[in-house]
Amino acid sequence: MKKYVIGLDYGTDSVRAVLIDSENGAELATSVSYYQRWKQGKFCQPEENQFRQHPSDHIEGLQQTISDVVRESGVVPETIVSICIDTTGSSPIPVDREGIALALTPGFEENPNAMMVLWKDHTSIDEAEEINHLARNWGGEDYTKFEGGIYSSEWFWAKILHINRQDEKVKNSAYSWMEHCDYITFLLSDHQDLKTFKRSRCAAGHKAMWHESWGGLPSKEFLGLLDPSLAELRDRLYEKTYTSDEVAGNLNQEWAEKLGLTTNTVITVGTFDAHSGAVGAKVEENTLIRIMGTSTCDIMVAPNEIIQEKTVKGICGQVNGSVIPGLIGLEAGQSAFGDVLAWYKDILTWPVHNILMNSNVIDNNQKQLLKEEIENNLIRNLTLEAEKIPLSEAVPIALDWINGRRTPDANQELKAAISNLSLGTKAPHIFKALVNAICFGSKKIVDRFEEEGVKINKVIGIGGVARKSPFIMQTLANVLNMPIVVAASDQAPALGAAIYAAVSAGIYPNVQEASRKMGSDFEAEYFPQADQVEKYTELMSQYQILADFTENNIKAKKKQIVDSL
Repeated sequence: MKKYVIGLDYGTDSVRAVLIDSENGAELATSVSYYQRWKQGKFCQPEENQFRQHPSDHIEGLQQTISDVVRESGVVPETIVSICIDTTGSSPIPVDREGIALALTPGFEENPNAMMVLWKDHTSIDEAEEINHLARNWGGEDYTKFEGGIYSSEWFWAKILHINRQDEKVKNSAYSWMEHCDYITFLLSDHQDLKTFKRSRCAAGHKAMWHESWGGLPSKEFLGLLDPSLAELRDRLYEKTYTSDEVAGNLNQEWAEKLGLTTNTVITVGTFDAHSGAVGAKVEENTLIRIMGTSTCDIMVAPNEIIQEKTVKGICGQVNGSVIPGLIGLEAGQSAFGDVLAWYKDILTWPVHNILMNSNVIDNNQKQLLKEEIENNLIRNLTLEAEKIPLSEAVPIALDWINGRRTPDANQELKAAISNLSLGTKAPHIFKALVNAICFGSKKIVDRFEEEGVKINKVIGIGGVARKSPFIMQTLANVLNMPIVVAASDQAPALGAAIYAAVSAGIYPNVQEASRKMGSDFEAEYFPQADQVEKYTELMSQYQILADFTENNIKAKKKQIVDSL
């Protein structure tokens, strides 16, 4: 009898489910649900870097997408043997004693602090700085050393510390906190004891300073020096963590009925989208997987004997088993990639939303059609024009730090900049500069890995940008001076989650074999163009000059402010 698995992938804007044939990785059905509250901009204040999501968006999307793929595929529910969830991260959410999200309980329904703190929320910059200062100076273990040596405002403890200081009511009502991937897994599972529930190794190791060498999470002494509430919280979290080839429980009766499945379906330990995406793209040693969407995550795996006790500086962590059990998972990434271009699109379409849509010259139907035409064609037309601009022509130099810098060396206080503007600079020139910038930021990550002794022989791109923009991919190949292959799957993270699900259900003995059988094929390959590589090397040096100037200027200004206090 055939066996099927489901991968459920939570992205920034939507959740998608795929139903996969475990024998060969064939996709039988897929469904996508966009978060309605998020789409309306609720609970977010971009000017303050606050990005929160209501758990109802995720729960409604879960029910819709899985029900859709079960119905559309027509397979017998009993043959769907396992489900695995991957999510963005670090995206923690406060819960009560029963594991119910605070935002779903009376009194917290509209409180952003009681909702999921999305990965891109940077309201905890000051708290992250405190964690880094304490880790280096308290005289005990440096709990950041396996996190690249710098703790980020995008991560678990910094976000919780910020919320606790901002909102006494949430602090006192939150029995525990869960990463998004753990929360949804717990919601589906029949294992309903928070204390013994299997938390994700991937989430804990990369974002919560969990490591085997010091027995799990940072000590109560360390956390208490930050805030007594964190020390108290530690007792209500976890000690052990689990890789995503393990079973978290079975589908509980409530959700089996909602989804049209049975309680025999296994629920797999959750994970992060980038790590499951790497598995979906057949990750192997010395291969860099670039998940390219609104931001990027860069994932590698390496054997213990290569990494040993070495810590790779300035990345987002090195965790045993976070990608493939038995191998060290290495994570890096850019805080903004597609978001850089989305920001520019928003700038250029401001007149459309604020002048055209309020015009009395044309009727409402014409306004809407024109708005849609501009929005749908803007990036494509900019791309066509930018491709025509020779590298010998003056193009601005830009930085990709529109949402801070994730790696190398996390610093979310950094801001983007553009230089070398002139009266001859047109919109396509700036677009080309921004494409160059996101590729130069990628090059800095590759350089850091190789400087730290992690060799890269192959680059694989996955995600919307990789599949939809040959211009960006060719630029990236030229900047990296490496060939890049693109995974064919539209849903590599969801496929990777399904691969984990197949292993947890006992269909395959390990993740490597399952990935080889079920992983994505490749649809395109980009090779560096020799005549372009040298010019991009020159432009990269200009990028570095602007980066150094901007970072040093921001540091000097901050020091000046601190000294004046």
